[in-house]
Amino acid sequence: MSKSRLRALALSLTAVATLASCQVRPLYGGAEGTALNAKMHELAFSVPTTPVAQYVRNELIFLTSGGAGESINAKYDVDLSAFAVTSELLQDDSSDTASAGRTIVTADFALRRREDSKLIASGRRQATALLDFPSQEFAKLRAIRDAEQRASKEVAEIINADLAIALNKEPPLDLPEAPTE
Repeated sequence: MSKSRLRALALSLTAVATLASCQVRPLYGGAEGTALNAKMHELAFSVPTTPVAQYVRNELIFLTSGGAGESINAKYDVDLSAFAVTSELLQDDSSDTASAGRTIVTADFALRRREDSKLIASGRRQATALLDFPSQEFAKLRAIRDAEQRASKEVAEIINADLAIALNKEPPLDLPEAPTE
């Protein structure tokens, strides 16, 4: 065999070995997905202190429970806090008013196991929503609230993925007993 064929064969074998070691799998697929869905239904969320935290909490409850509401027999607690900051972007020099802005929602979360208060995951996530400022003050306030809700929904989706990843790594709480011989 020529050197170029040997190189090609070696490269092919290396590629096959690399792909065979890849452990990518769907997050919600198969038996692991069923166990993960059960764990996602066992989350309890802290009481919100701001309207933005309420938006994020409501969306997380919907995402984690599939619309069934918050768990009664929760095995995990999620401490959640969130706030929003709206800033003006485009300034009209003639009238000294802004015509557009952005709202940034920042949420902090901490996932703990209830049985031993062990911290499983925590983090800070942000999302941005752009908005136009109308000339009427009430319409401007409504546009800001709409931007807060849109950004809150996006933050909740990111946190939901973070929670799913953390719970997927968590061993099952109810381990089956070892068979005796």
